Amino acid sequence: MTLLSDKEVVTVFERLKKQNPEPASELDYKNPYTLLVAVVLSAQATDKSVNIATKELFKVASTPKKMIELGEKKLITYIRSIGLYKNKAHNIIELSKILLSKFNSKVPSTREELESLPGVGRKTANVVLNVIFGEPTMPVDTHLMRISPKIGLVEGTTPIEIEKNLLERIPKKYLKNAHHWLLLHGRYVCTARNAKCDECVINDLCKHNENAE
Repeated sequence: MTLLSDKEVVTVFERLKKQNPEPASELDYKNPYTLLVAVVLSAQATDKSVNIATKELFKVASTPKKMIELGEKKLITYIRSIGLYKNKAHNIIELSKILLSKFNSKVPSTREELESLPGVGRKTANVVLNVIFGEPTMPVDTHLMRISPKIGLVEGTTPIEIEKNLLERIPKKYLKNAHHWLLLHGRYVCTARNAKCDECVINDLCKHNENAE
């Protein structure tokens, strides 16, 4: 596998930054709690499908207390279009109860506390820590898993390896926005099928590692 040089890594992120100076999550949310719920719902689902479901859900349940009052059965009626909706509904009600009883309805700001919540794994915790609390975390989803080796940013075959290596290779000044830039690049340009290489702002730098596909 061919990797980008340190200088090339800087150039990659300078170009992505110039193209999109202030990247943001494509999940719709009203507050830290609704972002947490949206990210839990987004597991094995598209942001678009989650946004469609939460548009009405968050009108009636935007706090842990309101979600608990809504109840699991009614919650399911809002999220039935999303994959694994029964399990996700159960987790959302349970994590809401914990937030209410243990955290005064506030979304906790540490990885350990976030990962103690039902349905919240490392990637979800990383998203919340980054988007809500501004921490330089690296949530690794299918897009980052696929394109990071392909571009030549890092090697790795597991999310934790990719995360660790990206955090080591990407200069600190880019880390707050880096995962958004890479995710959006993978979602809209460096797509799994028919990648839009002719539209890619880093095509001349990309190592096009075929074994990373």
